[in-house]
Amino acid sequence: MKTLFISNIQDGALISDQFMVKQCSQAETKAGKPYLNITLMDQSGVISGKIWDQAARFLPECQEGGVVAVQAKVQSYRDNLQLNISTIQQLDPSTVDMGQFIPSTDNDVEQMTTEFIMLVKSVKDPFIRKLLLKFFNNEEFLALFKRAPAAKGMHHAYLGGLLEHTLGVARLADQVAKLYPDLDRSLLLAGAMLHDIGKVKEFSFDSPVIDYSDPGRLMGHMVIGVEMVQERIQAIRDFPEDLGVRLKHLILSHHGRYEFGAPTLPMLMEGFVLNFVDDMDAKLNTIAGVAKKATTNGYQWSEYQRSLERFLFVKGHAETEEDEPVHPPENKQPSLF
Repeated sequence: MKTLFISNIQDGALISDQFMVKQCSQAETKAGKPYLNITLMDQSGVISGKIWDQAARFLPECQEGGVVAVQAKVQSYRDNLQLNISTIQQLDPSTVDMGQFIPSTDNDVEQMTTEFIMLVKSVKDPFIRKLLLKFFNNEEFLALFKRAPAAKGMHHAYLGGLLEHTLGVARLADQVAKLYPDLDRSLLLAGAMLHDIGKVKEFSFDSPVIDYSDPGRLMGHMVIGVEMVQERIQAIRDFPEDLGVRLKHLILSHHGRYEFGAPTLPMLMEGFVLNFVDDMDAKLNTIAGVAKKATTNGYQWSEYQRSLERFLFVKGHAETEEDEPVHPPENKQPSLF
């Protein structure tokens, strides 16, 4: 039985528990001795580890996507926790609860979907509303959209993450549109709802470990997304060409800068807003994830966050005697740009 989740692992502890192998590779020390680099995961997060001895013996046990029983000592290395693994053994998948190992959204997927569809139906422009319904009225596509992650390893990098992130961006866009009447609300909401739509094809998430698909690695989600939008535009009679161009511009420019992977820069008012609210939702999700890892109550400094290029001063909520034990919810949906 799994009793320890990665989010609760403490420095210096000796642990014996079950984890899923996210990644494993063989390397050599400077002296030429082989060892294994391994990344383990469960529903609460990921942690890296090393197997210094008997690398050849343990390598067959470390199949990516497999669940393993691990005995290890927890150590701090460069301000990050790491496992010094002494033994590892692959387990029969039929003997474990796979839901404990696959990260997924903490929010209710059906409630998020209902709110999202209400926003879709609130769009006034008839052509844009038809376009959005081409996506989200399709049951097969909607099921894929509800399950997809928003990233492999940054913000919303879990099942249901794409819906959660897209709804968050659409909520923000809706509120900003109320404050600035010069904005085209229909265009802005469409950009918010479709800006990451290509991620349903960019990532492969049929197996427990999220990875890039071949089209995702070769083309990226923005180009894929524009292709998906254009395909559906062509199925709508008399869809205005200039409206399609503006919408595709929002998708292609939502990362804001060339160095962040944007093929073009925002040049529409709605493009600037989409870039800002997308960045806000992504960063706040990242910071919230860091805060969840805090081991004590109150404000405290995090480890250095490379994705944000800074330390963070986050408010932690550690388990107390009055609190219920901190475990990920049992009932989950099956399982930062």
